[in-house]
Amino acid sequence: MTKGVLCVVSGNAPGVRGTVVDQLLHLRPSSMVLAASLDDLGGRYPVVQRFVTDAQAQTGDIAARGGSGDPAVILRQDLLSLLPTLRGRAERPHVVLTLPGELDLLPFLVELWRPRLGGSSLADHFEPGPVVVGLEAAPFLKQMGCVHRTVRLWAGDGRAASVTLAEAAARQVEAADTLLIPALTGTHTQLRSGVAALAGHLNGRAPLSASTEPVTAVPVHGGGWEEWRARLEPVSVPLIRSGRHEGVESVLWRSRRPLHPGRLADALAPVMNGVVRSRGHLWLSCRPNAVITWRSAGAHLTLQECGEWLRAEAPDDWTAASAQRRALASWFWHDYYGERRNEIVFTGVDLDALGIRSALNTALLTDAELALGEEGWATFPDPLLSTDGTA
Repeated sequence: MTKGVLCVVSGNAPGVRGTVVDQLLHLRPSSMVLAASLDDLGGRYPVVQRFVTDAQAQTGDIAARGGSGDPAVILRQDLLSLLPTLRGRAERPHVVLTLPGELDLLPFLVELWRPRLGGSSLADHFEPGPVVVGLEAAPFLKQMGCVHRTVRLWAGDGRAASVTLAEAAARQVEAADTLLIPALTGTHTQLRSGVAALAGHLNGRAPLSASTEPVTAVPVHGGGWEEWRARLEPVSVPLIRSGRHEGVESVLWRSRRPLHPGRLADALAPVMNGVVRSRGHLWLSCRPNAVITWRSAGAHLTLQECGEWLRAEAPDDWTAASAQRRALASWFWHDYYGERRNEIVFTGVDLDALGIRSALNTALLTDAELALGEEGWATFPDPLLSTDGTA
């Protein structure tokens, strides 16, 4: 059988997910749809409800199933079980996998498509189509400002993490290959334009449609396992959208010098003024071997140790890293400091780019502090991270 194409749909509300699926079916009416929902009952695994519909089946609705378990395992088996139905079709099979907002898309897709030893993998039978994310404008703006409520996001490896609604909304947009903001009833054009501007800066890689007309085409191919895995690396180079749109802009700050933890803590207030979303990694002097990830959504900032910097004398670490991480490490390599560097992207409304960069530059080690070396840096008090490496 010719390999099928597996397209993924998600969105920040059930109605907009349905609208996106309808638009994709308009483009390719013969597609089979596997829709999933999660019921989190507080146990080790959620209950995964699945519905399969097929326009080429006489009844239309083929199956409705439910069971508790790892969502990636369950949905992988469901997709493989569709293969007998897909064989023998006149045209290349297309499947639309519709996912709920309670899944953390990128890590879920990595687990769903992970190559399996001794077993059948999705890549043996499907090619990855685009990840299409739909946004309902008004709820999205509320979600991006909500840091007092949390949701459990399932990563696809049987684990769930509690994150703010703002963080969950931002991750969903950043995972997309294509973004759609349909003109739903009651949505004002100006509101949709503002959401489109923000979403376009959060994900400068994905084509975005906020037209009142249905989409006429979507990308044929998605990212694939290696690309999704690379985008989860703690050290990466983001794709920045230049310019200002509806007042929204992005600011990039970089430095090859470590940060003083105390002065960084003092700089947070002016740095975060007006910021809606920020992501990156830090080289913190008091933890010289640790990659510190920086992630904020709304008014909530999280700093966390996330592995170590690659070292020339540790070849196993290089082997375990993604191809993109290894390429970036080679590109930015310093004979003494290796790949260590700071890199953060800030997205917000009417940002003071000069003020952000100035405040962070002030937090860098001085020449005298730099000369102390790692033993001297270890004496700097750290008001940011606890002993377990989180803030």
